[in-house]
Amino acid sequence: MNTIERALMHALFVHLHHNIDKAIDFKAIEALNDQVNRIFPGALVVGPGDDAAVVKFPDTDGLFVAKMESHCSPCVPRPYDAAATGAGGAMRDVLAMGARPIFLMNFIGTRPLHEKVIVGVCGFDGKCACGKCVEMTSGERVNLMVKGLRDMCKVMDVFIIGGGFSTSFSDIVPAVVVSVIGKLVTARPLTKPAKAAGDKVILIGETGNDGNDTLYRAGLVKEMRPAVALFEEERQVMEATLAAFRTGKVKACSDLGAAGIGAAVCESARYGGFGASVNLSKVPVKVDDLTPEEVMICETQGRMAVQVGGKDVDEVLAAIRAKGVKAEMIAEITDDDKQVFEYKGRTIAVIPNRPSKADLEELEKKA
Repeated sequence: MNTIERALMHALFVHLHHNIDKAIDFKAIEALNDQVNRIFPGALVVGPGDDAAVVKFPDTDGLFVAKMESHCSPCVPRPYDAAATGAGGAMRDVLAMGARPIFLMNFIGTRPLHEKVIVGVCGFDGKCACGKCVEMTSGERVNLMVKGLRDMCKVMDVFIIGGGFSTSFSDIVPAVVVSVIGKLVTARPLTKPAKAAGDKVILIGETGNDGNDTLYRAGLVKEMRPAVALFEEERQVMEATLAAFRTGKVKACSDLGAAGIGAAVCESARYGGFGASVNLSKVPVKVDDLTPEEVMICETQGRMAVQVGGKDVDEVLAAIRAKGVKAEMIAEITDDDKQVFEYKGRTIAVIPNRPSKADLEELEKKA
């Protein structure tokens, strides 16, 4: 494994963000759901396990999609952006299933409002050593987090319908959790797994060098740059993605969250039982001097990936671009057991669907 392969494979196969089943007994949840399904047959359509859950309310028409997401730790250095990106990320997960987000609920837990907190990179230590952090009250930080949630909902035309609030937290890290609900607009849920070899992956939106946490932990960049909240871009990408859906040609869809393009492509291909060939040099970028590793893994907000049949690429690209959003076909689903990432003819990383026992043990040791 080279460094970038190790970083992405750690995210995919070890980090709990992508491996919740290592911490939660999903078999027990499945047994519960089977029991409840006898009372409400067919109410649970998808979930848990995909980007979001898809449900049908008994005696109603249409399907609804729901997603819950937390952005707790990022709110220590950047409460406004982190709350906004948490909301935006949950909205994109709902969108990824083929739904338009409509409602948001949130929970915020923090220290007593009069207590002082450090906002900045030193916030986790409880005192500033860099000279760039800001001291404020817990209440002032709450106002920033609420403003981030509100501003994202405003630009996305999403209701805030309620939630919860507590000042009983004693930890340095506040709790910031959002739940988003939307209604399906596609004929059927757009589940994450790839559907067929030969399908093409279209990336919607532009990639920057922010959200480079995975690269920073791997030692591939010197400065950690948290993901920047995007507002108008989020709205434009949502509308462009909905336009792609209206063509009726989208087979699968993914939100680009943790570990960016790398994770989105690898998970979709692996869950479908396929591989993928990715041309990173085709990715639309915001910054001219991005490294291939940054293009592959940065978690820039306001991006989506859709999969379509080869003959439908031009039609779907035209629908997306008609909304003024950049998009390119960047990958092909292959009948293979690995994902190959190339940049200008050079192989950057090869990610297997089933890492060897030795590789997994090495990744676990570095966790």
